[in-house]
Amino acid sequence: QVQLVESGGGLVQAGGSLRLSCAASGRAFTNTVMDWFRQAPGKEREFVAAIRWSSGTTYYADSVKGRFTISRDNAKNTVYLQMNSLKPEDTAVYYCAAGSYVYSPNYWGQGTQVTVSS
Repeated sequence: QVQLVESGGGLVQAGGSLRLSCAASGRAFTNTVMDWFRQAPGKEREFVAAIRWSSGTTYYADSVKGRFTISRDNAKNTVYLQMNSLKPEDTAVYYCAAGSYVYSPNYWGQGTQVTVSS
């Protein structure tokens, strides 16, 4: 069983920055892909970014490329999402997720709210 706990959400003005954290526990993560997804009100959940735990290879949605950076701290079993140049359309609940393949996680965190005001 995998436990994922997100933190770091909040309210920020457009153009500002936030860093989300996802603390993972419950198993070895060597062959795991860690993802961030988000879901805005009235919209479907969408992929944001992912990182392969072992190699550090990263993947991004086109909408966040150049603004968001995903990273991991192996010693802390924690994944981060640094979000810069935030826009009102980035407002959503952000979810940390884990699995064996990119875009197809098996485990989900509870989510953290990010609100970007204009």
